[in-house]
Amino acid sequence: MKKKQASFAWRVLKLLFGGLVLACLVAVASLYVAKEALESPLPIAQDGLTLQVEKGGSLSRTLRSLQGEGIIQWPQILLAYAYWEGTTEIHSGEYLVPFGSNARDLIARLNRGEVTRYRITLLEGWTFRQALRQIRSGERIVQSEEGSNVSAAARALGLKEDEVEGWIFPDTYVYRSGTTDIELLRQAYDRMQKVLDEEWQSKGDDLPYKSPYEALIMASIIEKETGQPSERSEIAGVFVRRLNKGMRLQTDPTVIYGLGEDFDGNLTRTHLRQATPYNTYVINGLPPTPIALPGRAAIRAALNPKPGKSLYFVGKGDGSHHFSATLTEHNRAVREYQLKRRADYRSSPAKGKN
Repeated sequence: MKKKQASFAWRVLKLLFGGLVLACLVAVASLYVAKEALESPLPIAQDGLTLQVEKGGSLSRTLRSLQGEGIIQWPQILLAYAYWEGTTEIHSGEYLVPFGSNARDLIARLNRGEVTRYRITLLEGWTFRQALRQIRSGERIVQSEEGSNVSAAARALGLKEDEVEGWIFPDTYVYRSGTTDIELLRQAYDRMQKVLDEEWQSKGDDLPYKSPYEALIMASIIEKETGQPSERSEIAGVFVRRLNKGMRLQTDPTVIYGLGEDFDGNLTRTHLRQATPYNTYVINGLPPTPIALPGRAAIRAALNPKPGKSLYFVGKGDGSHHFSATLTEHNRAVREYQLKRRADYRSSPAKGKN
């Protein structure tokens, strides 16, 4: 009886030992598979893998999709790892997974929301229409009905179509894939409001503006007139003094803006006499709206003009201007720089010069 019991016990021990060995082997194999699943480089091309995670997408769904494309083999192991690390939450957007990345890198990238960023630049001196066209042509920008034209965009921003000019801040904007044109436009609009408010708080004295909007109008004119950035505040000083004295601004860019598509690049005396709301040779004071997108420097100049006595300026042909305090001096400068124009006359500085 004792022998039978001993034999039975021995068989049980062998089974237990065998089971333990098998369990250890399974555990080791599982660890190896898990390590391989997490750390082996993913089979992606040299230029990386572009991965789009839609809004509301989950890690589980994303991993299954990648399994279907042959990128990963063990989505359950990767999901278990993410639960263990607390990295199951992911962000929507477009991702570029670099060549050589492993699944651990991928999960971390999705969890941190390291989506691909795109850039678009709106230039000082552009019109609203030009800025809208640039935004809608941006890479991975979603074109919406709201941003389909100037009128629709104005309504989306809560502005009247004839008041939308100048309200977009020129800058470089960073965005992610799937951003709509109107979302980016609204960001630039909000930025302009913020910048204008900030600069208005530190405005100088004895200014002819009744509101920040009038300063924005002036800033847009300064932006279009300035060839040399260092001359912004001096040009602002001329315009502010003219307004304070009741003189007309008499600035060509406003005339050109008022001509619209009728302007062929050649400004004539007839144009200067043509009555439009923007012809500052004909109207008193400021035009009704801005004529371009002014940058912060132009807004600051409009609100902090350089003191002085000059009331006139004329282009010298190298991008800079000659400033005069009297009409006699100004006429002399016009004869020198305009009536006898140099062969290489330009309204903007040569490239690489300020």
